[in-house]
Amino acid sequence: MAIERMDALTAIAVDDRLATRRGERLGAAGRLLAIRAAIAVPVTVAVSAAMFAVASLSPFDPLVAYLGDRYQTATPSQREELRIAYDVGQPWWQAWWQWLGGLARGDLGWSSTQSQAVSTVLAERMPFTFALSGLALIIAAALAIALGCLAGMRRGPVDKLCTGFAVTFAAVPPFVVSLALVTVFAVGLHWLPTSGARPPGGQYTVAGLLTYGLLPLIALTVAQIPWLLLTTRAAVLEACASDAVRAARARGVHGWPLLRSHIAPVSVLPTLALLGTRLPELIAGATIVETVFGWPGVAAVLVDSAVALDFPLMAALTVGAAFAVLVGSAISDAAAVALDPRIEMRA
Repeated sequence: MAIERMDALTAIAVDDRLATRRGERLGAAGRLLAIRAAIAVPVTVAVSAAMFAVASLSPFDPLVAYLGDRYQTATPSQREELRIAYDVGQPWWQAWWQWLGGLARGDLGWSSTQSQAVSTVLAERMPFTFALSGLALIIAAALAIALGCLAGMRRGPVDKLCTGFAVTFAAVPPFVVSLALVTVFAVGLHWLPTSGARPPGGQYTVAGLLTYGLLPLIALTVAQIPWLLLTTRAAVLEACASDAVRAARARGVHGWPLLRSHIAPVSVLPTLALLGTRLPELIAGATIVETVFGWPGVAAVLVDSAVALDFPLMAALTVGAAFAVLVGSAISDAAAVALDPRIEMRA
């Protein structure tokens, strides 16, 4: 009876220690997020200033985009008056300061290329980009983790097939995959539409978005899988060679229980950390894929804003992309700290 009571007390003490350590890890993850949030503010401001400075060196004249064919017939005095009217003749630092002041008031400015408020442009187009990119990242992560674990634990034909797929598509640019999908499934087989997100003159519908968005989703997903798969596979191989996994196998633990309890918890962390660092590539890939498929996201307006030096829209998109990268990196690092007690990060 006394022995059973001691065992019960020992189990309770172990549970208390585990709960305490879990709380400490969550607290460390929270502190890391707070530090990263404090760092993100000046970094984002610096990125916005650098964007205005670099854009001011562009050889493009924004007045040409505003006037079109009328630019050639306008006299120098008329051009000067129009520069003042369109507010494109001021130094970059002055334009940046005005944009920053408007941002502090919640005013993102007016897009000259879209003839709309920047907030309206983002509200109309960002949901398409977020839906496509977010869904592609989730599917790619799920497939990469599953295939990476399978390749790492099943050496042989399965491993060679998964590795060959990853290595091949890691070297293929997203626009090549996009063009191949259009050629086969849209032009050749006529199974899916070539571009857009709705029929000409039609309305957006759920069925239409799924139909039109399938090819760009596949293209963007394929572009994200290779490095995630290879990272997961390498982590699984390293975990399989560890003493803990050898001991588990010696106790008769194999297959799914071994993967779930001993391999996956330590193998998923490198992939989780990689997800945060792959956001810049995801954003670049989404821009290319949207352009190829005519997806009504931010890709088209990003190109237009860069060519016409549409500073308010270009600044909002650039700063938003930089902020997304910072947030993704911070969340992945915080998740790693919360899940693995061996990891310590302070900034």
